Formats: sequence, structure tokens, C-alpha cells
Amino acid sequence: MPKSKRDKKVSLTKTNKKGLQLKQKIIEEIRNSLSKYEHIFLFTVDNMRNTKLKDLRNEWKDSRFFFGKNKVMAVALGRNKSDEMEDQLNLLSKKLQGQCGLLMTNRDVMDVLQWFKDFTEEEYARAGFVATKDVILPQGPLKDFSHTIEPHLRRLGLPTSLERGVIHLIKEYQVCKKGVPLTPEQASILKLLGIQLATFKVVIKCHWTKGKGFHKDVDVPSDEEADDDDENDVEAMEEDET
Repeated sequence: MPKSKRDKKVSLTKTNKKGLQLKQKIIEEIRNSLSKYEHIFLFTVDNMRNTKLKDLRNEWKDSRFFFGKNKVMAVALGRNKSDEMEDQLNLLSKKLQGQCGLLMTNRDVMDVLQWFKDFTEEEYARAGFVATKDVILPQGPLKDFSHTIEPHLRRLGLPTSLERGVIHLIKEYQVCKKGVPLTPEQASILKLLGIQLATFKVVIKCHWTKGKGFHKDVDVPSDEEADDDDENDVEAMEEDET
């Protein structure tokens, strides 16, 4: 009997070099970008969506986003004072914890902070997301749905029936409860209803500026704080003049 072509022995001792090459490429790209950009912002993302992150990259074409493994990005910046690429970059790399990324840019620091403070986009919640409000469907017809989807709605847990080609809820149904994580079925129902509970948002945690070093707990001052700063600046100028 001829030997099957599918009958091939695979050695489990072989390693894939592509992973190492990819890591080295990211490290090289980060280090090359250090000479092009003045500021590095460390950020986290609430309700991560790849499509939203892609839109951000298009919006910030004059800047560079890095969103990969923290250890790889830390190696690129330098994990301690002896191997850091620039002064105080090791302080930034130590903050690479959890799901986070780096934004390299030449835009003004306050402009960056204000832009991301104002930026939010609604998104459909996924399973495990903690519901931000109660969603209750009243008893009666669901006119926005085609009759063909009725079996699918029943599989998701909705108490429905088909009457003269129109889907009806037999009784009032609570889709989700505020403060309780969503199940996969609840997330699917909310998406079918067009209800977006999640918010995609980029949160700036800290930043580093070339020649000025590492800055933590960055935030955009409120209007009142800005007014106080202006008054303090005026008082300081008056003291200098006297």
C-alpha cells in the first residue's frame, strides 16, 4: 500500500523564528522613531476595538502608535537606567503594565491631552461587560425585526411568538440589569436592538518628553484651574518687577 503524502513526521523541537523576528522588528521601529518624535504618551484603552484603533491611526497619520507586548516595548525603550535609550525612558517602560500602548508624536502635549479627553465613541458591548443601565422590553410587537429572525430570538432567550408575520413578545422581558456582567446572549440581543452600552476611549496615563524627561499623572486642567494658573503667573510677574 503506497504511503500517504499526509503521513509526515513533524518534529516538536523545531522553533518558529518568525516570532523572534517580529519582536526585533518592533524594537527597531520604536528605537528609530525616538529620533523623529519629541513626545511619547503611554495610554490604555477602554473597550478595545481593532477597527477603532485603525481609525485612530488614520486620524493621527503624523504620529505613530505602538500596541504590542509590554516586555518587547520595554526592551525597546530600556528597562533600567543602564540600558535606556534616552534619559528617564526607563521610568516610562516601568509603567507598561496591563493592556496599554505607546503614542509617539510631535504635537503639543496639552493639545494631545485635550484631544483624547474629548474623544469617545459609542460601541456595542461584549459578553462580560458590566451593564451601565437596565434595558427592559415591553410586551407587544417587535416591528423592527423580520419574521425570519424569530427562531433566533427564541434561542437567545426572548419569549416570542409569531402572529400574522409579526414577532411579538409574550411578556415583558429584561434584557440586562445595571451593574451585572452581560452574557453572550444578552450582548447579541442588545446588538440586534441597536443599543450601544460600551464606550471606546483612550486614556493617557503618563508621558515622556525629549530633554524634559518623564511626567506622570498627566491631566488637562479645568477652566478654573487654568484661571488660577494665569493669576499665579501674573502675581509672579508682578513680584519679579518689584
